[in-house]
Amino acid sequence: MRWVKKTIQYWCDDIIEEKYLGSGIRVGILDTGIVVHPDLQRRICEFRDFTCNRQRTCYDDSGHGTHVAGILAGEGRASRGMYSGIAPDTDLFIGKVLDRYGNGNVEDVLNGIQWMLSLKREKNLKIVNISVGAQPDLGEEQKKKFLDAVDEMWDAGLTVIVSAGNYGPSAGSIAVPGNSRKVITVGVPDSFRYNRNYRKKTDYSGRGPTSECIIKPDVFAPGTGIVSCNSRFSEKGEPFYVMKSGTSMATPVISGAIACLLSKYPDMTNVEIKLRLRETCVDYPGTEAGWGLLNVKKLMNA
Repeated sequence: MRWVKKTIQYWCDDIIEEKYLGSGIRVGILDTGIVVHPDLQRRICEFRDFTCNRQRTCYDDSGHGTHVAGILAGEGRASRGMYSGIAPDTDLFIGKVLDRYGNGNVEDVLNGIQWMLSLKREKNLKIVNISVGAQPDLGEEQKKKFLDAVDEMWDAGLTVIVSAGNYGPSAGSIAVPGNSRKVITVGVPDSFRYNRNYRKKTDYSGRGPTSECIIKPDVFAPGTGIVSCNSRFSEKGEPFYVMKSGTSMATPVISGAIACLLSKYPDMTNVEIKLRLRETCVDYPGTEAGWGLLNVKKLMNA
């Protein structure tokens, strides 16, 4: 994660001195679940399973949710800080709404969203991270239910961060609910990925405009080749960390940055946060479809 932090200019004085790392900020994650990884075990406050399994203890049969949680709030204990998350002092409330293949139905997600709303009232939840996205051609009735639900969270005062989806780069390819005009939608910059054998352009991030002519994604963050917590670490021969790519990985970078911001300015509203993000993003190649790339130093000090 160190290169991610450097790319987004994470090293501002507040962060170096460990003043504002999300302490006291409660974040909800709706995804494939979570395992009790060494980097996350002290961060998990509550877990709910909204899939057909209805298990009561933490699990993640996909690994996606654990990876997302590590980017947001991993303590880096298993790597001596090398792969710590963006806001390692945050508290996590995990809703499992997707199965082992990353699939799910809208009703499970809606149930998870209702839980997030109850946590806002009862536990002062501040942020909801949804690295989940349905294809843009989702049925109109289901799409409306999904969009109405995330908008309800926003209207209740929650800062809702969602992924743009990986259906790009065509126009109008933003995943649902990233096409909501209210929530903060996160994309990955178009870039080139290298290895010894090839040079491959990674321009998979969904982009607008939406059907209502809204520019999306709003903000961009690193999401290609991100190393974070491996849900299978306890299996023989499996490492503590694994690399994944996608707008799902960029979304918790933004959520973590906002958690840091709220630990410094706890009274900021979701509208103020969104405006501040817009004002402090910087120009960066491949981010022309939105406001620009996240810059945490400017975000924290503006």
